[in-house]
Amino acid sequence: MFQQNNKLHIPSDDTLVWKYMDLSKFLDLLLSEKMFMSRSDKFEDQYEGTFSEPTYEEIKKLLKDNPEYLDAYKSKRKNIVISSWHTNYYESYAMWQVFTKNNEGLAIQSTIGKLKQSLIEERIPQNIGEVNYIDYKKEHIPFDDDFFPFLFKRKSFQYENELRILADVTPLDINVNEGVKIQVDVHTMIEKLYIHPKSENWYKKLVIEIVTKLGFEFEIEKSDLESDILI
Repeated sequence: MFQQNNKLHIPSDDTLVWKYMDLSKFLDLLLSEKMFMSRSDKFEDQYEGTFSEPTYEEIKKLLKDNPEYLDAYKSKRKNIVISSWHTNYYESYAMWQVFTKNNEGLAIQSTIGKLKQSLIEERIPQNIGEVNYIDYKKEHIPFDDDFFPFLFKRKSFQYENELRILADVTPLDINVNEGVKIQVDVHTMIEKLYIHPKSENWYKKLVIEIVTKLGFEFEIEKSDLESDILI
């Protein structure tokens, strides 16, 4: 269930969003009709969910009156789960390179409005926020909302144009390992499906066959990043 958090910045509902993935993850989404959300402290970026230097200096002052704050925050990180999306009006060559391998993979195209509608999990509320890219040595990260530290990244990741679906699974009282799966309306979420620009024709036919047999009817296209050169 999508929950509007007025502190988090969200682009307009008609903004295009993309999720690049391999075929196995895509099949898991279709078969389970559940979206995987990663535990926030399991991302490769070691700065994920941490504080910038100016923010940490501010927090150190608070520790005098609340010495358990940092330990409580570290525990909280284990219960914040995230699904990452890419905002762009067009396909991204960089995203194909980062998230797919061996000239195979898929990209889901949706909109922020459709993402909101597709979040039907009732156990925990889901929030959506746009990632801010900052200098961690100079700029401040607000911490008056539990999700703010997970919506800031270093400027070197700016090419990701990331939008995040976030949730706090603390109410579920579960041991979160790598992440959790939440119920989604796949028919609503996927507006269009793009197939890797360098994939073979058999791969496209396979994807179409699988999608059809599973009863989904969204539009499928081969990426046009490798279309014929006109000269």
